[in-house]
Amino acid sequence: MLPLAAHRRGTRKDSGPPGVMRRRLFFEGTHHVTDGPLIVQSDKTVLLEVDHPQATDARRAIAPFAELERAPEHMHTYRVTPLGLWNARAAGHDAEQVVDALIRYSRYPVPNALLIDVAETMDRYGRLRLTKDDDGRLILTSTDQAVLTEVLRHKKIAPMVGEKVSDSSVLVHPSERGAIKQQLIKVGWPAEDEAGYVDGEAHPISLQQDGWSLRPYQQQAVDGFWHGGSGVVVLPCGAGKTLVGAGAMAQAQATTLILVTNTVSARQWRDELLARTSLTEDEIGEYSGARKEIRPVTIATYQVLTHKRKGVFPHLELLDARDWGLILYDEVHLLPAPIFRMTADLQARRRLGLTATLVREDGRESDVFSLIGPKRYDAPWKDIEQQGYIAPADCVEVRVTLDDSDRMAYATTEPDDRYRFASSATVKDSVVEQLVDRHRGEPTLVIGQYLDQLETLSDRLGAELITGETRVAQRQKLFQQFRDGEISTLVVSKVANFSIDLPEASVAIQVSGTFGSRQEEAQRLGRVLRPKGDGRAAHFYTVVTRDTVDAEFAAHRQRFLAEQGYAYRIIDADDLNDAQPAT
Repeated sequence: MLPLAAHRRGTRKDSGPPGVMRRRLFFEGTHHVTDGPLIVQSDKTVLLEVDHPQATDARRAIAPFAELERAPEHMHTYRVTPLGLWNARAAGHDAEQVVDALIRYSRYPVPNALLIDVAETMDRYGRLRLTKDDDGRLILTSTDQAVLTEVLRHKKIAPMVGEKVSDSSVLVHPSERGAIKQQLIKVGWPAEDEAGYVDGEAHPISLQQDGWSLRPYQQQAVDGFWHGGSGVVVLPCGAGKTLVGAGAMAQAQATTLILVTNTVSARQWRDELLARTSLTEDEIGEYSGARKEIRPVTIATYQVLTHKRKGVFPHLELLDARDWGLILYDEVHLLPAPIFRMTADLQARRRLGLTATLVREDGRESDVFSLIGPKRYDAPWKDIEQQGYIAPADCVEVRVTLDDSDRMAYATTEPDDRYRFASSATVKDSVVEQLVDRHRGEPTLVIGQYLDQLETLSDRLGAELITGETRVAQRQKLFQQFRDGEISTLVVSKVANFSIDLPEASVAIQVSGTFGSRQEEAQRLGRVLRPKGDGRAAHFYTVVTRDTVDAEFAAHRQRFLAEQGYAYRIIDADDLNDAQPAT
């Protein structure tokens, strides 16, 4: 491989206004071309040939900055976006690494304009910085006076700033620290927040590493977060994100507010912290619909914080109840809008987001970037699998066909109701029975979206059903029986998508989902990825009705699997008995 310098014609430093230097990179239009797996195009799409022997290496190289858009059989399409490049920049990747990855694996010369655009887009990150002066005032400063002048002319930004401190800096009111970062990223000039954080109320927390220690990637995630001050750690479900949170708490040695998706998740966090840290029961409080405890470490659910009464959120006062030193956001890709709004006011507190995927179905990834912080650590799922920390997964799509009467009923169904009709088709029920029989005795989850469908499957399988209506105590009891092997099959609604610790689950059968949600695919696959004691593979089945919108949405969800490097097989339900599961 040629070094990047060999691809570059040279650099030129243009003198801008006083004190400002702009570096521009000029790349040759040709370079050493190999028969690589990538085709890089001027519209910022990158095509990856899946069957190429270097495909896995290329996917790993572009993953920090490119987002997967489409994943058919042979050629996957990625797109290079400004947010992806800024996340890469914040995570420590520079333009040379990005350009080198594109050139190294490209089959054809990479368009010169794209390489320049990558370098200049990444150079935008850090041109504006939020700092504090000697008097503790919040300052927006720039290495480029013209950039500062440009952004201050935006109508939504101008009211957030005060008087000019110098030609290249201006005062910002502390209450606008989050809001101005949101607006700056929208106008294409993301600010690097170097204003620091309050320590918060000190509280001793240490890891009780009796017979265990943080895995290398968990320690790297903690270090990456702490060095950056705030941000997001992306790890597969089952890879120990809770332990990364505990490691961050031990690093902060401060009171901590942990925000989680539901009460079951809150109690699992509590149990894990009691087992893995020096914290005692008296030091951990639960703030949920059932309890309102505020303690040095308080675990609160998104539901209670976003509960609205007479137009206000009465429980947001929790944020001011203590001088928090750290705020943890579990499943940060699910943050509801009110949590974003309150987070805009928490910019002086260290913030750590934990997630299996940064994909948000509402498109608010830029709010995660600006308000929680950029991505600080991201471990590819297959890399963690190869290290033996998560189980290898056999991903299979089983396609079923509607009979003639159901096909006609589907054709005459209103468009808004077609997905429900197709995804809860009764033809799926017998296939689910076959799959459960195939893995008889193995811990199996049957996961779906629609309660009537799940009730039918629960009856047919003779399995317990867990939905949002199931009392928390009953959920915990059933989950514990599943962990202990007293029951081997559970039928669960989307309540099991998030933060449910079921380490022994080895088979997941997905019968319906939230349209084409990739984040849901990540969560459901994660339910079966804990490493198995005997080294066997996990099995992830999706039962899909062909020739319907169910199949279209399934294709969208599979983008997540492809993005993580998982191959998936498609088999016909009629051939199910002949297709042997991977081991």
